[in-house]
Amino acid sequence: MKLLVTGGAGFIGSAVVRQAIAAGHHVVNLDALTYAACLENVATVADSPRYSFVHADIRDRAALDAVFATHRPDAVMHLAAESHVDRSIDGPGDFIDTNITGTYNLLEAARAYWVAEGRPESFRFHHVSTDEVFGSLPPDPAVKFTEDTPYDPRSPYSASKASSDHLVRAWHETYGLPVVMTNCSNNYGPYHFPEKLIPVIILNALAGKPLPIYGDGSNVRDWLYVEDHAEALLLVVQRGAVGRSYNIGGENERSNLELVRALCAILDETRPRPKGSYAEQITFVTDRPGHDARYAIDPARIRQELGWRPSVTVEEGLARTVAWYLENEAWWRPLQARGGVGERLGVGQ
Repeated sequence: MKLLVTGGAGFIGSAVVRQAIAAGHHVVNLDALTYAACLENVATVADSPRYSFVHADIRDRAALDAVFATHRPDAVMHLAAESHVDRSIDGPGDFIDTNITGTYNLLEAARAYWVAEGRPESFRFHHVSTDEVFGSLPPDPAVKFTEDTPYDPRSPYSASKASSDHLVRAWHETYGLPVVMTNCSNNYGPYHFPEKLIPVIILNALAGKPLPIYGDGSNVRDWLYVEDHAEALLLVVQRGAVGRSYNIGGENERSNLELVRALCAILDETRPRPKGSYAEQITFVTDRPGHDARYAIDPARIRQELGWRPSVTVEEGLARTVAWYLENEAWWRPLQARGGVGERLGVGQ
């Protein structure tokens, strides 16, 4: 296939690009190169004759029309988004502009292209979203998000993603645009931008800084290794049923405190401190406003219909992630100088 991947220089998008090229697909990587993007993420495939990069913004409709006309993709994989909850609390406008208006522009550009091509049944618009649109779960481990869970977003970020999900469904129902949709749990792994929890903990630990945990650390997330997620996304765009949504989860629930302690234990083994444990650096900080208590995905649909399930446990994935950061200081060190990285954001003042 020829895939148009938006946000392909970001964390999840770059994993999709790397796997798609490895699988033999042609990839057009469209990215605005905002603060969280990094072309080093796709350096390993940048010289492939099946890869091309377009520096463009999904908020620019004319640029999108030009990309469709020039590259004529078989499918769109839409991953471009503002994604950091804390930044959405401090500045929601960028999230509205990119996640809602940008998705609208991409849908319209895709629809115009699809109509001009004679409405091919093989075309796909794959919208990649988050489990955060479903809100917060109770502590009962038997209760999980399914594809039928009502939407209940609690942050500006999750509300903007919920809005984009609704737009995609509407373009399918109203115009017949052949779409597939996915909602994933928390991703982690190599190339994770160093403002998110896991890289923050790893890099702060190495620097001897406090390891910040919001509230009492009891908030639970379902952790999904990014390479597993990319595999699932490529499976959905090729074999998912039109109009269908698929929840993609790691089946690895951990509280934030459990996760941080696990990271400390791995670092104690692989890069021990001169004295004591990295866990001594754990510091509890003021909680995020509206912090969802628990996310957990029931991935039964994608397992039963497409045969996918995660291949990496959270223990294996964290060990791989720590090893990658220890070996790739040349990648993460310059990113720490970007605006807002390393600062406490999203306190809601």
